[in-house]
Amino acid sequence: MNKKVYFMEAISLVMLCTLILGGCSDNRIKREKQTILESEKAAEQKTTIDNDLSSKTTDIVQNDTLPEAEITKTDWSEYFDGFNGAAVVYDVSNMKYAIFNSELALTQRSPCSTFKIISSLIALENGIIEPDNSIRKWSGELFWNKDWNHDIDFSEAFRKSCVWYFREVIDNIGHNIMQKELNKLRYGNCDISDWEGRLNTNENNRALTGFWIESSLKISPKEQTEVMERIFGVNSVYSKETQNNLKQVMLVTEENKADIPIYGKTGMGVDYDTAVDAWFTGFAENKGENVYFCVYLGKTDDKVISSDTARKIAIRIMSDYCNN
Repeated sequence: MNKKVYFMEAISLVMLCTLILGGCSDNRIKREKQTILESEKAAEQKTTIDNDLSSKTTDIVQNDTLPEAEITKTDWSEYFDGFNGAAVVYDVSNMKYAIFNSELALTQRSPCSTFKIISSLIALENGIIEPDNSIRKWSGELFWNKDWNHDIDFSEAFRKSCVWYFREVIDNIGHNIMQKELNKLRYGNCDISDWEGRLNTNENNRALTGFWIESSLKISPKEQTEVMERIFGVNSVYSKETQNNLKQVMLVTEENKADIPIYGKTGMGVDYDTAVDAWFTGFAENKGENVYFCVYLGKTDDKVISSDTARKIAIRIMSDYCNN
């Protein structure tokens, strides 16, 4: 009898353990299924998020990218009369570039005094130059250019390309603002590392040199036209007041008697008393649209280059381009 009871109890215990183990197994299976479902759900959510981010990034890139402008190689050699040079016309309304001498047009060189457009822009926008109250005191030092040897205001300093005036302006702007603005403009190589202009071995007078004169900062003729568009184009981030004040000092057509309004700035750099870079860059107003341009002259073996020659070439090209 006792043995029978013990046997029945043993069977009950086995059955109980089986039920318990079965329940544990079922719970384990349920937990594993739940874990798998949660993992699949997390993976789906991650994929959705990744797709959303990818879509938003694509939208940002697309919205920040303008359509590619057509590039046309143009023979303007007749305007250059044997000078080693390049010309770029950036016609935004027609989304095209006309380029003479592509290799030189894409080569970065020192901007020299064309950079006065940029230093003026930044100083005007940041209140460092106030056109009606812009006279700076002459130090009394006699400079090689007699037009610089007196107190001078912004308008005259720009037109006479007074280096000491803009050396002071650029120091007032300072490294941080200058770097930020050049990055925003995507101005050539944006390199202002030689702030003092010590790389320019042709000039040791600190008042007459800097990173923009045969030094660390460099830009190509094509890039010059694109920077002009970023300043004066329809999507410019600069105030209309700043643009108008800059246009006033850049207007050059009155003295050149061109048949369309042309705005620009010359620039010239020398190496051991020999001119090696000569510029004229800006824009023309043609039928309510701005057409941006840059003419560059490099060292030419049998000719003496000058910024005035670059300006005359540019005005002829722009007059013919806009009238055709």
